[in-house]
Amino acid sequence: MSESNLSITLKKMIPFQKKQAVKEKGVDIIIYLMTIPAVLLFAAFHTFPVLQGIYYSFTNWDGLSLEYNFIGLKNYLNLLKDANILNSYLFTFKFAIITTIIVNVLSLLIALGLNSKIKFKNFFRATYFLPNVLSMLIIGFIFNYIFANVLPVVGTKLGIEALAANILGNENLAWIGVVVIAVWQACAFNTILYLSGLQTVPEDIYEASALDGANKWQEFWKITFPIIAPFFTINMVLAMKNFLMVFDQVVALTGGGPGRATESIAFLIYKSGFSGGEFAYQSANSVVYFIAIIIISILQIKFLQKREVDM
Repeated sequence: MSESNLSITLKKMIPFQKKQAVKEKGVDIIIYLMTIPAVLLFAAFHTFPVLQGIYYSFTNWDGLSLEYNFIGLKNYLNLLKDANILNSYLFTFKFAIITTIIVNVLSLLIALGLNSKIKFKNFFRATYFLPNVLSMLIIGFIFNYIFANVLPVVGTKLGIEALAANILGNENLAWIGVVVIAVWQACAFNTILYLSGLQTVPEDIYEASALDGANKWQEFWKITFPIIAPFFTINMVLAMKNFLMVFDQVVALTGGGPGRATESIAFLIYKSGFSGGEFAYQSANSVVYFIAIIIISILQIKFLQKREVDM
């Protein structure tokens, strides 16, 4: 290429490069304009309140007074001696473990059924997902009416003593009602995740296993489950985390009762922190609660991922 042609080419490229640089700069400005407000809102309504809660956990503030004093770790030490706190942790962990297991077993079974060759597959998928789009408070009030008014009448007429009494009024059985409503709604989302995993399994693998004489049970444990193991991990971690934070179900169904039989940690923090004059004390409870959820989630992920490798 001659020097004249080269100079002409360079002259043509320089304006283009300038336009490209201006265009990229404009895109960068738009990104900043979209990102900065979101970051500021997140910091104002999430990060700052969290830091403020940690700060107040070292005080004796009741949530209303203008004055308060620093008391160090006293709130944290008192948590270990508070029977109501220990009871709420016991209920919450029992509820979370039982509900997580039931939800994942049922969701996987439903997903296997919906992934098979059945008629009206799309209709059933939409039907099973419906509970996930409904408000938990509305669902809670409906189930409250069913447990309190419908089931006792049915149980009395059929002579079934287990249904004749309202379980929500029984301190030993009320937690079952909370489990039922939580399972009924949570299965919808978990089923969708399992369906996504099942659809990643190639059909030719099943055809090859059938030729080798594998039955359905062997296909599930040797082929299906190892492939969808990452989805199982996600479902287990998300379900446990969500159930450890159980709140709406308790508010709508039992209000923490009868007595304190179904008082979850989140409900206790809300009730005592905002209405009981224990803002600083429950802030300390919130910090411990947050750390507990983080630790449990990390342990779950590590254990389940190790199982994935072993498979």
